[in-house]
Amino acid sequence: MEFKPQEGITDARELGYGKFTILGVQHLFAMFGATILVPALTGLPVSTTLLMAGIGTLLFHFISKGKVPAFLGSSFAFIGGYMSVKELGVAQGMTETLALGYACVGVFCAGLCYFIMAALIKAFGTGRVLKFFPPVVTGPMVIAIGLTLSGSAITNCTTNWLLAIVAIVTVIGCSIWGKGIIKIVPILLGVVVSYTLAAVMGEVDFSSLNDAAWFGLPFSRETSVLAVMDNLDTTFLVTSIVAILPIAFATIMEHIGDMCAISSTVGKDFLAEPGLHRTLVGDGLATALASLFGAPANTTYGENTGVLNLTRVFDPAVIRLAACFAILLSFCPKFACLIGLMPAATIGGVSLILYGMISSVGVRNLVESHVDFSSSRNVFVAALILVLAIGVKYGAGDSIAFGSIHLSGLAIAALVGIVLNAILPDKLGMKVKSFNGKEKHDIKEEL
Repeated sequence: MEFKPQEGITDARELGYGKFTILGVQHLFAMFGATILVPALTGLPVSTTLLMAGIGTLLFHFISKGKVPAFLGSSFAFIGGYMSVKELGVAQGMTETLALGYACVGVFCAGLCYFIMAALIKAFGTGRVLKFFPPVVTGPMVIAIGLTLSGSAITNCTTNWLLAIVAIVTVIGCSIWGKGIIKIVPILLGVVVSYTLAAVMGEVDFSSLNDAAWFGLPFSRETSVLAVMDNLDTTFLVTSIVAILPIAFATIMEHIGDMCAISSTVGKDFLAEPGLHRTLVGDGLATALASLFGAPANTTYGENTGVLNLTRVFDPAVIRLAACFAILLSFCPKFACLIGLMPAATIGGVSLILYGMISSVGVRNLVESHVDFSSSRNVFVAALILVLAIGVKYGAGDSIAFGSIHLSGLAIAALVGIVLNAILPDKLGMKVKSFNGKEKHDIKEEL
């Protein structure tokens, strides 16, 4: 894969430290809305999320030799896993916080998968390894992730449709007709406008905000995986790992896509130098470390790639400055409390768009990869992934029990899709018949 050199600024400090700082703040705003929305949706701590997003980004830059201008923020792909494990844990009598701790253990194991993939790519080359995870598997998986989350978005919207619609209209309006920074942060603006309207309508009780301190530690033992060790349920631990681990297959593909997008934007082949194995290790380490502290999984952010494309400033130091700002903000409990008071309808309106966008990314993946759906082989793989993921979610109470182990629909779908793709032949003979039922001709279907 070749990437044409692009004109841009590779050293932002030549613009002056004032503009350098503003560029860093802009990248902070670009990742901000989506990053804090994940803990708002799942119940994970906001302060810890910001802290680990900043630290994870700095670790990623260190491992990738400081060459890749990427920001790591909260991954939406794991929301379904968090929700499933939380619901299972609460059903067994656990608190939501403890159940999320078990989910974080599963995410930690998913983060380790990045190391395994990186080692395989280093040893055997990118092409040989990735043939087991083609777009016909990862595309439907990403589609299913968005669709399985859609129910929770509608549930939140029903608490106040006015606030939800305001959030939706603001996001769409800013994204389509906005200019400059407004176009870059439509999600954040959707939250701010809907939240402000809720405050004006008296829908938000800010009394607890007065009790929150301006400064405090952004993490605690109760929200980390240490709480799991204090209340260890081995069976539920295995269930959590098995439910979440397969999601790593989709997020690894997402990472590769993001690296290609950044390489195309900057005009440098980052898959070759510093190397895909390095960026995978950086992403995996950021995810694994974040989960230990009770923060969401991290992923490379397309929002910040959009900022690179808009500003034509490709200096990774600007991204690192944004990471430092995120770390500083994480030490303000009052801010975390403000996020926690966000109305459910506001979250529902924004998440309705985001969940749909997740599915749309999966569709785009299939289209851009030219997956041939005239091939019955590809239809079988995609169909079973979609039906299993969505069917188990809404028809079997989120999971299916295999003995004492509960597998989520996403986990089952990922496993089935990978196995089918591996065992079904690339070429399948198929008889094509005319409308009168007579055999018309034979064709050979190919990928």
